[in-house]
This record gives sequence, C-alpha cells and structure tokens, in this order.
Amino acid sequence: MKQYTVDAFTNQLFRGNQAAICVLDAWLPEALMMDITRENNFSETAFTVRNGAVYELRWFTPGGEIDLCGHATLACAYVLLNEYLAGQDCVTFATMSGNLTVKRQGSRYEMVFPSYDLKSVPVTDEMAEAFGAVPSEAYLGRDLLCVFEDENIVCNLKPDQERLRTLDGLIAHATAPGADYDCVSRSFAPKLDIEEDPVCGSGHCHIIPYWAQRLGKRDLKAYQASKRGGTLYCRVEGDRTHLAGEAVLFSVSELKL
Repeated sequence: MKQYTVDAFTNQLFRGNQAAICVLDAWLPEALMMDITRENNFSETAFTVRNGAVYELRWFTPGGEIDLCGHATLACAYVLLNEYLAGQDCVTFATMSGNLTVKRQGSRYEMVFPSYDLKSVPVTDEMAEAFGAVPSEAYLGRDLLCVFEDENIVCNLKPDQERLRTLDGLIAHATAPGADYDCVSRSFAPKLDIEEDPVCGSGHCHIIPYWAQRLGKRDLKAYQASKRGGTLYCRVEGDRTHLAGEAVLFSVSELKL
C-alpha cells in the first residue's frame, strides 16, 4: 500500500502542514487505520478509496477520526490529480461533511467547504488563563474562536494545553488582524492529541467567515503563524468557504502491512 507525505498550504518543503495520504483499494479495519495514524504521528493521516466517479475520504488524528480536515483534503487532491488522475483538474470526495470538490487552479488547489455558524459567547477567565492573554471576543462553532486585537499577541502565545482541554469546542483558534495578511491565526487541538496544528483548513471555516464579515470583504489572504507557517487564499460565498493553497510532495513510501 502506498503512502504519500505532502506538505500542504505551502510551496516549500518543511513548511505548511504535513499530511500522510494512504490510497487504498478497499477500506482497512478502523483499528488498523488508527494504528497507522499514530505511527505517523502527524496531525492528520487521510485514507481514500475510489467509488465510481468519486473518492471516499476519511481523516484521522492521533486522537481519533474527525468530520472535516482542510490540509489533508488538499494533500489528497494533490496526490490524486498528479499521480492517479492524469489530465484531470478536479476531484470530488465523499466525506462525513458531504461531497467536497477540489479544483486545480495553476499551482493552487481550491477546496469548497461548508462554513461553520458562529455563536458569540462571553469571554471568560478560563479562556484568558488557557491562552495566557485576554481575547476581545469569542465565538463557538464546532471549534472555539478567540479574537485578539494584535497579531503579535497571537504569534507569541504559549497556551496551557491542559486548560485548553477544558474549554468548549473541539479545537481552539486564536486570531487577529495582520499587517501583511488580512488575518493571522494559530490552532490548538489538545483534545485530539495535537498541541498545535501547523495549518488548520477546517479552522478557517470559522476564521474566514468571521473576518469576511468584520472586514466587509469576500476575498482574504490568511496566514497561519505556527512554527512551520502556511498561507491560505480564501473566499466566502454564501454559506461556503473557499480555501486554496499550494502543496509539495515530500515522500512516497510503501507500507508493509
């Protein structure tokens, strides 16, 4: 079985967010997919199986399966469109979040994801203690989104992972306006056994709708300010968030199972 390691949301190796992509002939037992995921120890390992005109796609973190992942979807599209679907520029995935289409546009791959509905929630002492800084606003969708007024605060956060576990939401995102980008952010997922996700695509389905409304614009350029860093080219259309980025192949391996 082939496994590809791809750095997503970047055009440089060792940047962006790495994902392992396993292209299967048929589904493996879930326990084995979890063992492979933990062996890789990336924020995401994705498994895909062709089913007619679409590819079924599932995403696993070291802490379990999740319902949506952006960087692994981009990485999987990169692998399929370059290694398996010669001459094609579009692939559709059947996922837990419905059918997701990825289109190649030059060097970028654009995904169309559902936006999360955000509910304003009070800023609490627990949030401030967990992040080590006081947010100006907080919102809850699938994840917790905390807004800060200065990108330097976000870039310098050293959150308490155990305190983050106690907050509402699956993943905790910190975001602020950027000097060179429309917004910067960082994403922390201790509930999924991930201290920091280097570039979180599904998180931007919270982050981008917020900034689109606040800035009054549909097209935004976002930066994930992790140590690896990553750039996302985004657009909001109705209840959908378009996320585009580049990808680089790091390795191709054969799993001995």
